[in-house]
Amino acid sequence: SFSTHPLPIRSSAQTGKVSDLNQQVWILRGQSLVAVPQNNNVTPVTIAVLPCKYPESLEQGKGIPIYLGIQNPDKCLFCEEVDGQPALQLKEENILDLYNNPEPVKPFLFYHTQTGTTSTFESVAFPGSFIASSKNGQPIFLTSEQGKYHNINFNLVLGP
Repeated sequence: SFSTHPLPIRSSAQTGKVSDLNQQVWILRGQSLVAVPQNNNVTPVTIAVLPCKYPESLEQGKGIPIYLGIQNPDKCLFCEEVDGQPALQLKEENILDLYNNPEPVKPFLFYHTQTGTTSTFESVAFPGSFIASSKNGQPIFLTSEQGKYHNINFNLVLGP
């Protein structure tokens, strides 16, 4: 069922919201994305998603490689090594520039796997590391330890 048709060229990203299974949403605090309980006084960031144009050059069977960004201000999530550990960072970057790059920009790519309404985001640059949230008010981060202390399952709701 593998299609060789290229993905339609998108002029804009799909946008939406992310929450974790504890009803925590992502907000921007300083230079970090932080998970906080959803309530009326909280404005979650708008998530922007674009697929990688060249999924065939990446590992197969891991999910759909996507770029993940936020809007206003335009920033993108990327992974880099900090003190020998993969770390999740935000960088001022236009997601369309990443999308239109002639080859995959691996630090900015995540394998998106959806099971029912639940999504996971695995770093392409650091296989086995997933975007995770923990307690209220803590930044989202990368973890290779899945378990009760780290939540790697999110609800990603994309608008039309």
